[in-house]
Amino acid sequence: MTEIDATLARLTALHPKLIDLSLDRMWRILERLDHPERKLPPVIHVAGTNGKGSTIAFMRAMLEAADKRVHVYTSPHLARFNERFRLGAPGGGRLVSDADLAAALNECEHKNAGEPITVFEITTAAGLLLFSRHPADALLLEVGLGGRLDATNVIERPLASVITPVSLDHADYLGDTLSGIATEKAGIIKRGVPVIVAPQPDEALIAIEQAAARARAPVKLSGQDWNASEEHGRLVYQDDDGLLDLPAPRLYGRHQTVNASVAIAALRAAGWTLPSSAYETGLLKAEWPARMQRLRVGALAALIPSGSELWLDGGHNPDGGRAIAAALADLEERVPRPLVIVAGMLATKDHANFFRHFSGLALRLYAIPIPHQEKSLPPAEIVKTAQEIGIPAESAENIEDALLKIGGLSLKPAPRILIAGSLYLAGEILKENGTLPE
Repeated sequence: MTEIDATLARLTALHPKLIDLSLDRMWRILERLDHPERKLPPVIHVAGTNGKGSTIAFMRAMLEAADKRVHVYTSPHLARFNERFRLGAPGGGRLVSDADLAAALNECEHKNAGEPITVFEITTAAGLLLFSRHPADALLLEVGLGGRLDATNVIERPLASVITPVSLDHADYLGDTLSGIATEKAGIIKRGVPVIVAPQPDEALIAIEQAAARARAPVKLSGQDWNASEEHGRLVYQDDDGLLDLPAPRLYGRHQTVNASVAIAALRAAGWTLPSSAYETGLLKAEWPARMQRLRVGALAALIPSGSELWLDGGHNPDGGRAIAAALADLEERVPRPLVIVAGMLATKDHANFFRHFSGLALRLYAIPIPHQEKSLPPAEIVKTAQEIGIPAESAENIEDALLKIGGLSLKPAPRILIAGSLYLAGEILKENGTLPE
């Protein structure tokens, strides 16, 4: 066990017996740390259900292409806890080192003095501490859950607030209506601070616009204040500041066109004046693992049938399933291949409505457990659900077993294989494949 693992294990024991849904614990520890949240580089705060990480990845790549130093805070991690903290540096950032992260966590643990606090709260405090002590030009700050009462919502005046597409997820915490969920996420909106709003269902959009009106925050809406479209394999973006004719995003899928356009709109609304070359380079260099990521090399990639494609996506809610299925349908139109899915999901997720998007698209599905996850949905339940939807399915013991079974199908042409259903599963896959995020 590493020092970081040991510290996190101790911090887990401090979890409050009752969560009172307030920021009181955050304000307490931040005061004891001498308010690092007041000593940060300019912040862009990002909430939403899907697309937060990809939008941040585009913003980071664009800013770094303009020689800016960019801190990034995201969650959850895929394989290593350090992935949550990226420290800006000239020429590109780096994940925080084990030593620096352990020191920050230990300092926060000491200042907290054994009082109740959640792991996400104290790790957010550690992140703010790290970011306050390393000079940078920007901090891209991702909300963990919701927005209004999220531990990141202690920034008094960011440069901009961003709300990516909102859909149903985490209903046990945020409620089971789009209006209620959107209201929680719109809680990051600050008085007078521009809010950039991705395409939204009508119910969510109304709630966001009402929250912005109460805060007197100028709203930049997709489709009204800026437009983006794919034309002849390029991304064309237009707003009041002009038109950008850009290459298609490196991150695959039509949903990434939306995320890329939100990133551009956010940077412009935040006051960044970047050359068009920075947008171009950012679109071509942005990386965000386990989001329609093609695994071309590695231990698992070596197990697939010759000529096959292996794709990985951590999508786990119905809207994520829709986006993945649309991306695969586009691939199928360009290069037809039989699609086989390997899936593992948490029992807390709406697996039926996730898989429904793949009906008529997937030839077969293999269900596997998520390693080291007590809340992993039993593969037999995934199989039953897939079969009810009309997707032939069976269980496999693990990813290696699933890939060997796919090889035994002797499909012609060679199949397109998708591993999906959980970020936790995606992290395990990257570990087993030997292609961890850097």
